[in-house]
Amino acid sequence: MRIFKKYLPLMIARYVKTFFKGRLYIQGRGGYQFEQGKLMMPMQADTLHKHTVQEINQTIANLNKQAA
Repeated sequence: MRIFKKYLPLMIARYVKTFFKGRLYIQGRGGYQFEQGKLMMPMQADTLHKHTVQEINQTIANLNKQAA
């Protein structure tokens, strides 16, 4: 489990893409799980969680497009 002290979408996206499956915690935003290189929506997600998941998954998609 990795703990991010700041919300840096690009750094988090690279971590999720690299390790493919696991858990992480973003200080001020909460805990998240990721599988198959994508951040998963928490069971009891509020607006901040939804925005975070969407933004990081979009960043991962952009990284994948740049690599291709």
